[in-house]
Amino acid sequence: MANDFGKNLAVNAATKVRPDRWLNPLIVATMIGSVALLTVALLTWQRPFGGQLQLQARDVAPYDIVSPSEISYESSLLTEQARERAAQGIPDQYDFTEGRVRRQQVSRSREILEFVTIVRNDPYATPERQNDYLLAISDLNLTPEMALHIEQLSPEEWEDVLVEVPLALDRAMREEIRDTTLPLVKRRVPSLISADLSEEASVVTADLVRALLRPNSFYNEARTEELREQARNAVPVQTVSLARGETILRAGDVVRPEDVEALVQIGLLQREWDRWSLVRALAITILVLAVIIGAIYRLRPQTWHNYQEMAVLVVLTVLWLLVAKFLIIPHDWLPFLYPLAALGMLITALVDLRVAIIFTIGFSLIVHFLGSNNPTLVTYMCTGSIIGALALGRAERLSAFFWSGLAVAGSNLLSYMAHRTLFLEFELGTVTLPLFQGYLVAALSGGVSASVALVGYFLLGNLFNITTSLQLTELSRPTHPLLRQLLLKAPGTYHHTIVVSNLAERAAAAVGADAFLTRVGAYYHDIGKTVRPYFFTENIADNPSPHDKLDPLTSAQIIISHVSDGVDLAQKYRLPLRIQDFIREHHGKTLTQYFYTQAQRTATNGSAVNEEDFRYPGPRPRSKETAILLLADTCEAAVRAVRPATREDLERLVRKLIDERTSEGELDESNLTFKDLQTIREVFLQVLQGVHHPRISYPEPVTEQEAPPNGDGVAAPETNGTGESGERIVPRGAPLPPGGVEEDAIPAVVVQGAERARRV
Repeated sequence: MANDFGKNLAVNAATKVRPDRWLNPLIVATMIGSVALLTVALLTWQRPFGGQLQLQARDVAPYDIVSPSEISYESSLLTEQARERAAQGIPDQYDFTEGRVRRQQVSRSREILEFVTIVRNDPYATPERQNDYLLAISDLNLTPEMALHIEQLSPEEWEDVLVEVPLALDRAMREEIRDTTLPLVKRRVPSLISADLSEEASVVTADLVRALLRPNSFYNEARTEELREQARNAVPVQTVSLARGETILRAGDVVRPEDVEALVQIGLLQREWDRWSLVRALAITILVLAVIIGAIYRLRPQTWHNYQEMAVLVVLTVLWLLVAKFLIIPHDWLPFLYPLAALGMLITALVDLRVAIIFTIGFSLIVHFLGSNNPTLVTYMCTGSIIGALALGRAERLSAFFWSGLAVAGSNLLSYMAHRTLFLEFELGTVTLPLFQGYLVAALSGGVSASVALVGYFLLGNLFNITTSLQLTELSRPTHPLLRQLLLKAPGTYHHTIVVSNLAERAAAAVGADAFLTRVGAYYHDIGKTVRPYFFTENIADNPSPHDKLDPLTSAQIIISHVSDGVDLAQKYRLPLRIQDFIREHHGKTLTQYFYTQAQRTATNGSAVNEEDFRYPGPRPRSKETAILLLADTCEAAVRAVRPATREDLERLVRKLIDERTSEGELDESNLTFKDLQTIREVFLQVLQGVHHPRISYPEPVTEQEAPPNGDGVAAPETNGTGESGERIVPRGAPLPPGGVEEDAIPAVVVQGAERARRV
């Protein structure tokens, strides 16, 4: 079922069925939107193991709750509690200014006592008036009773008060007095007063001293906060470790805040909704998607039109996001084995190296978000992934995965050693790895990534019918049954195929197409000729042509049928769909010009010849690779048939062939640019000149009586010109071969030249 799905998807991608002109943008937008929504959901969903509990502090545990895995995490709650305890251990800081405040208050006491003396001795003041004056002294805040006691003292007692108040106040304020200790000092004032005073004088003296007492030590808030902050910072982060199966809560236990934190960290408790988590998730998702979309659009735009590659990228993104969520969140040692390198290897093997590097960087940002914003984890994974993708290359052999995994392990080991050297520990997430365990994890990560990549390579390649480099390597072996049949049944076609494959491969490499795919596709493009090999001139040798006994239409249908025969053989031997595209498209919708001309010549009674009967059914080439094969097949066949004598003749012929295929619209769907065509033309000239270079025709030995025909001792080669441009089209007397090397691919310019040569 999965293979059928992949086959249907691949067929749809190969045929580019577009029932609606908005289908392609709609599919791409749907894929991107789905990945974006999944990314946001995973980044904001804080329940990696289900989040089945909904408890809060002071709830009662309904049953025993144990840790599902070993975990070590930094407890922000316990750390904050420890820091607060350390801060509270620092007492309030005061500045003791004993001398200044004491002298100020003693001086003030003398001024007040002098004023009270004046009030007491005022002969014109009534008792009520004196009482008002005393109550108006703001620094004393006397009560009416205290004012009355002062007024009732005798002159002798008041003299004692005048002497004792400054002395007692001075004694009281020599010790440190704070706002908090002022009431205590006031209670001790009577013990500081001389016992020689009368009871009434002692009471008044004590009242006045209490009223004049002021704090002489003041709270220093800045100094206090500084010391408390230092105490907070001195407290290390509190780490909590839970073993697998360790009981966190027993049934009936009252849930404490630290229990809630443990349940959240282990992933058993649903966290409260955090709107900022959503904002951060949206921001990182937009950033990652923008980087990936922009880079792919600039570096590999054909991916947007390849539904197979798009489907592979979406599937890999979803799978690796899920794996990242479950491996990185628990803060266990498992994050160190997260196979991000395998993602890079898979995308390199199935899509493109540049796309793999782009995705690796994007996923590193996501890992950075999931991994508590830990740059060490990102560096560890990103470097290993890029190194692994670069080491894998084209993945043409299984051993490439082994060497790639080894490169990942080496990169991780170097990352480990670098962090050990710089930080004396290798900390990822919240787990600090010992020396030996760090080496072990770094080595295992390379093996795990290579194994995952190899398994995914075969599974995804089969699921989506993607032609992998390993498949191409196997198909390129001469021992493949179809190539063996081609060699044994149609040796001329086999030789033609080898030449065309070299020609197409060079051109594909020059324009940035897939040269390896082009070469292998060229190997199989003519396998249909093995069904009726002797209807093609390259396999006839000196035997009579069977086309001499057939009418042009029948001959044309036989020639055209080698495409459908080739597709049938390809399906029988389960060749990849990309290879089948080369068979279907290597003639496009071109015309079998020779047989069409013959049919027109032999038509009787002015009957019209249906051109479509002599035309290949197509489709036209829809990729650079198949278009290059069409041009290479056409040019090689024409050059073999025409045999131009000079480089100028060869250049004119190749240019005419390419221009004719372009004007016929055969390249309209191939994405080849005019610059590409110019490059292809130059490569073709270089290769064809080496393969089909002209040779001098040496004459038979002559006797002394015979004079050299051209006067230089060398017989001139027999040639036949057109009489028009001077280009050599065909040798004199050479018959136009029905069913020739690729007579069906030779355009009208060659047929017309041959007809002119026939008339000479």
